[in-house]
Amino acid sequence: MDLAYTEQEEEFRAELRSWLGTVLPGLPARPDPLDWPGRRAYDTAWQRTLYEAGYAGLQREGTPTQHLIFLEETERAGAPYVGANFVGLLHAGPTIAAEGTPEQRERWLPPILRGDEVWCQGFSEPDAGSDLAALRTRAVRDGDHYVVTGSKIWTSHAEVADWCELLVRTAPVTPDTPKHKGITWLAVPMDAPGITVRPLRTLAGSAEFAEVFLDEVRVPVANRVGAENDGWRVTMVTLSFERGTAFAGEVVACRRTLAELAREARANGSWDDPGLRRRLGRLNAEFLALWRLTQWNVSEAQRTGGVPGAGGSVFKLRYSHARQELYDTAAEVLGPDAFDLGRTWTVDRLSALSYTIAAGTSQIQRNIVAERVLGLPKGR
Repeated sequence: MDLAYTEQEEEFRAELRSWLGTVLPGLPARPDPLDWPGRRAYDTAWQRTLYEAGYAGLQREGTPTQHLIFLEETERAGAPYVGANFVGLLHAGPTIAAEGTPEQRERWLPPILRGDEVWCQGFSEPDAGSDLAALRTRAVRDGDHYVVTGSKIWTSHAEVADWCELLVRTAPVTPDTPKHKGITWLAVPMDAPGITVRPLRTLAGSAEFAEVFLDEVRVPVANRVGAENDGWRVTMVTLSFERGTAFAGEVVACRRTLAELAREARANGSWDDPGLRRRLGRLNAEFLALWRLTQWNVSEAQRTGGVPGAGGSVFKLRYSHARQELYDTAAEVLGPDAFDLGRTWTVDRLSALSYTIAAGTSQIQRNIVAERVLGLPKGR
């Protein structure tokens, strides 16, 4: 892949940089990180601003390079990230674009791009752990509806979401069929009767996750993405986006954090420690390599029809550990201030602890890399 930017791409960068310089000074103050209704309003307003300026659809309608330039420039300028729009823009939306019917794409994609509707992810369950195919939430067909009963946990942004990408079991597990064969992918309105949301508090005190309970929730069959019992394949498309391209903007953010960390180390004297300088240098090389891998993943997804491949697991595995190493190093630089929740780095460090679990544990990613990338045999 040619990593150099063309003259036209640099013109796009200059136009975007100029627009950001004009619009960002006029944004309101960011809300309290613990105020998720406020954060939803802030994030969706920014998404609407992007939409009206023609930048909201770059991931689908622009070139891979334009998408990457957008991530670089918005992070460089300190622009808001997707925030509460994360699942819709980076998981559900791309899945619907790849697997949905024309009617489904027309119904759900424009509101996602405009910031009119926020999505959450209903995959994980209390008793399934990392074995996603062991889910038990069931959906029974009743005419033109499914009747859904069960529960989900770690449901991102459920308390402020309009829709949920929900995995359900539509066929029972039998000794003769693999358990992933009976799963279906549904789009469920979060205001449907029978849905209860119970927020979960994180170490930092925020509540961006929730338990979701579904008690005979009626969901139209028209809200099914893909065929009945083919949801595992559709889910692999969702997870390919989640692992392969959804964290792209965060890599740019980590590179900025690393530069800020080096400046802090110089200011407080910890830069004099040669061991710390070596760690910072290695992390700089690590995140540069991850950005190059991001460029490759985005370009490869575009070349192969828009869906990232199993190489996304390589990225997710290394990125989640590199992020934890970054904030462990930040704690060393900060010293006693590393316990101050008023410091952004402290909150980010607590958040980083979840990255080796979220979007598939590191153990699961290693299995995927071993079997699908390296072609090693499965364990017996």
